[in-house]
Amino acid sequence: MKKLYFTFLTFFFLALSVFIHAQERYLEPIFDGNDVETVTYATNISVLTGSPEAVTLEADIYTPAGDTATNRPLFLYFHTGNFLPNPINGSTGGTRNDSTVMEIVDRLTSLGYVVAVVEYRMGWNPLGDLDTRISTLLNAAYRGIQDARSAVRFFRKDAVDHGNNFGIDPNKIAYFGQGTGGYISLAASTLDAYQNILIPKFFEEDEDGNLVPYVIEQVHGDPFGTSDAAISLANTVNYEDGTPINSDVQLTVNIGGALADTSWITPNNPPMISFHVPTDGFAPYTEGVLIVPTTGDQIVEVQGSYLVQYKANELGLNDVFINAGLDDPFTHAANVNNDGFEGLFPFIRPIWTNPFNQQPAPENAPWEWWDPEFWSTFDDFPHPSCPAGAPLSQCNFHIINSIVNQDMSPEKGRTYIDSIIGYLVPRAFVAFDLDVDTEVRDLNKADIDFTLYPNPSSGVFKLESEIDMPMLKIEIFDSNGRLIRSFDAGNFYQYQLNLENFAKGMYYARIHFDQGVLSERLIVQ
Repeated sequence: MKKLYFTFLTFFFLALSVFIHAQERYLEPIFDGNDVETVTYATNISVLTGSPEAVTLEADIYTPAGDTATNRPLFLYFHTGNFLPNPINGSTGGTRNDSTVMEIVDRLTSLGYVVAVVEYRMGWNPLGDLDTRISTLLNAAYRGIQDARSAVRFFRKDAVDHGNNFGIDPNKIAYFGQGTGGYISLAASTLDAYQNILIPKFFEEDEDGNLVPYVIEQVHGDPFGTSDAAISLANTVNYEDGTPINSDVQLTVNIGGALADTSWITPNNPPMISFHVPTDGFAPYTEGVLIVPTTGDQIVEVQGSYLVQYKANELGLNDVFINAGLDDPFTHAANVNNDGFEGLFPFIRPIWTNPFNQQPAPENAPWEWWDPEFWSTFDDFPHPSCPAGAPLSQCNFHIINSIVNQDMSPEKGRTYIDSIIGYLVPRAFVAFDLDVDTEVRDLNKADIDFTLYPNPSSGVFKLESEIDMPMLKIEIFDSNGRLIRSFDAGNFYQYQLNLENFAKGMYYARIHFDQGVLSERLIVQ
């Protein structure tokens, strides 16, 4: 019976791997359509109305239609919007159902991914003095970092403690930020401590001449959103067994965003992919002062995709892409203009002429499009750039936003998204280590002198292997083959596995070693 069990389990995982490989899941579109569910992932303090108030934050979760997989990588998508709600942001975009958002969601779910389009808190004062603009915008971005981290923990907790309602692999999560969302995705994956934000450009002088930080931890909370503060609430901090939930991700994608400071990037950060128009007039490609499209105001110096990817390459974050030896048309197209920085895709676009003042108007987001008919008749809220009394026929949301995207169309936007997805797909595949099971060696106990005891157990199991064959990771599956928890074994040859909070029953463990994977049955009684 024991031999039969091992044969079946090996066959189960082998069959799953062969099926995925044959269908080219995550590399080719194999699903048509998606299903969506909206959930509340956090509650936190918003300042959008001027005074702090508690608000709930939602995420729209898209899963491939008809898919039965339950260990799928998850992209957390953050849309653009200048940290102000549409239409106050002066843009034709800035919502969870923008054209670009929906197109990328469709592309990713067709490949087999789960995508959560995440609401984040908005609100800052673009009309105050310079210190007010800098302070309120930095704090808006800081809240976005907290919300991104909270979203990661929400999905990990659901996967581990609440039955994995969305069928994700909690160890394969990525940030995907567009425009303003790109600032969030880059910052949330790199700002590892509050102290790192205490650099000179993030301080202001008070009325007594003292320098004080724009962001104060006791007031605004920690960057992870795990501590209560004056205007910040802790969200989804621990698993049910009391273990803290890690909010790191395995990949960061940025489209047209920038990073507050590249000093935040460290060797502990995930691989990074950036798409950017080098002549972008709002988010600098290399280094420059952030200009907010809403008002044209200059805010604070930031570093763009070029310098982000330069440092990511310098620290070896993108070695996983380099080592994969990727050789495809999208990689070649990016390499023509990226100065050899793996993970950087520059889009060369024209500099238009502003019809109102005949000044240069650099294009910044060729992947965006909107409905001209709707935005040309949008008269409930005049565009902030329009002179008072200007007729809609000469100055409306469509015309103003077209200044930097004069050949805007759905066909053009989708063409650029073709390149975004084409460049992203093989890199996400290797960053998530999605082919690990297709080449893994199946081990047996004799190979590594492995013991597991007691079994059955009330929930605590002791695992031991040879000293020179330490354990790397332990995955726990339920009787239906669903991944329900993953443990980092710390590269030790002894490990105590605690499943005391698991329901009674039979589980399967996959113990990962450098030499391969061992499959074991566990019984919690």
